Amino acid sequence: MAKDFVCGKEIDEEQARSQTSVTSHGASEVDPEQGTRIFHDGLWLYFCGLACRTKFLASPETYLS
Repeated sequence: MAKDFVCGKEIDEEQARSQTSVTSHGASEVDPEQGTRIFHDGLWLYFCGLACRTKFLASPETYLS
């Protein structure tokens, strides 16, 4: 399991990547309430939801140090 860099909650990586539907253009969609992720400096980082991901993106160095 991955750990949210902002709040410390454990994230089920499989659930965070699970496709819930497909857009009209064929792109996969996921449920951000099950976790979300970003690719940062060559690594996938997981978050419990959009709020923690937004906090991280606003100031990544705060959470990575």
